[in-house]
Amino acid sequence: MRRVRRTAIAALVAATVTTGLAMPAQAKPRPDRTFDVQAHRGGLGLRVENTLASFGNALQLGVSTLELDVQITEDGQAVVTHDRKVTGTKCVDTTPVSPGDPEFPYVGKYINTLTLAQVRTLDCGSKTLADKPGQLAVPGARMPLLREVFALVNRYQAKDVKLNVETKVEAGALSETAPREQFVRVTAAEIRAAGLLRQVTIQSFDWGALMRMRQVEPKLPLVALTNYDFLQTGQPGASPWLGGLDIDDFGGDPIRAIRSFGASAFSPVHGSPQNGRLPTPATSRT
Repeated sequence: MRRVRRTAIAALVAATVTTGLAMPAQAKPRPDRTFDVQAHRGGLGLRVENTLASFGNALQLGVSTLELDVQITEDGQAVVTHDRKVTGTKCVDTTPVSPGDPEFPYVGKYINTLTLAQVRTLDCGSKTLADKPGQLAVPGARMPLLREVFALVNRYQAKDVKLNVETKVEAGALSETAPREQFVRVTAAEIRAAGLLRQVTIQSFDWGALMRMRQVEPKLPLVALTNYDFLQTGQPGASPWLGGLDIDDFGGDPIRAIRSFGASAFSPVHGSPQNGRLPTPATSRT
């Protein structure tokens, strides 16, 4: 059975990245291990998240991976945004797509109930987050299409940059996002069309989407996301997040579970948010 590769992942959410760490003289390089600097949501500590400006900035900084999120609109378009519902802390309504549109305003609506034309009226760049003091606004930025982010990477000729794409299937509330099958097929088609099969990894909390992606596009490496609550260890039946698997059938071991469908990596949430069960490190004074 294929060994799950261990990779160190760093999310770029700060204004500086320190490189050139000192190494003890006796330490030898480990070619089988890498350190992957990922721009989480395009580097949301520097620019408003998941915008073309944030991804362009991250590429200029020289990150090794762009991390991004995908939702599917009502008319089947893959857009890059983290939240399944348009939130007023990140996006602002401008004008309706047509006079008298009964769905306007669009803030507060689920992405899977809005068309691409409706979504593209939103200004998702003018607001910055209070907990990201270094975040710069990108006034007027529209929610980008997945293909636009791929085109940006190709324009930069960034053949050495990876893209870690999260399919945001909400397995615990399936009506709030597009169907799993649509997520998988639309995302895979966009990756193929951009010629980026060798640069993309697919991550998801919904292991069912990963299993289906393995069938639709076997060349794509899979990253299994989870948190403590989603595993439902010790509870009867299978968690809706695990694609039909019952974690207790694997002795509660998520690594054994993800190996069963060929995932390349396991990435659990630690600490806040989402109950990662990571204790706060003790501090002491000397």
